[in-house]
Amino acid sequence: QVALAESGGGLVQPGGSLRLSCAASGMIFRVNAMHWYRQAPGKERELVATITSGGGSTNYADSVKGRFSISRDNVKNMVYLQMNSLKPEDTAVYYCNVNWRSATGYYDYWGQGTQVTCSS
Repeated sequence: QVALAESGGGLVQPGGSLRLSCAASGMIFRVNAMHWYRQAPGKERELVATITSGGGSTNYADSVKGRFSISRDNVKNMVYLQMNSLKPEDTAVYYCNVNWRSATGYYDYWGQGTQVTCSS
């Protein structure tokens, strides 16, 4: 079955950087767009970044444009989120997501999340 596993979270000071990783298994990784979401305490989960199956196109939430960068390795079945110039408002649990629709239904998978805390 499909499994997503995030890693790389931690505590960082404002202005610092972190790189999140997500390892995917149990799926044909190279054919699916991949997403990073985040959820801060008391807030709804929000889409942070998306990368297309081949990696040729990316999209970002306005709040992270110019600071975050999503990338993928279709050989290693990995997706990454490079986060620079971190702010306290970036503090959240970050989740890797994949979803697709096929003739057999709609499929939506999430990792367990990794905590990112930006604080001095």
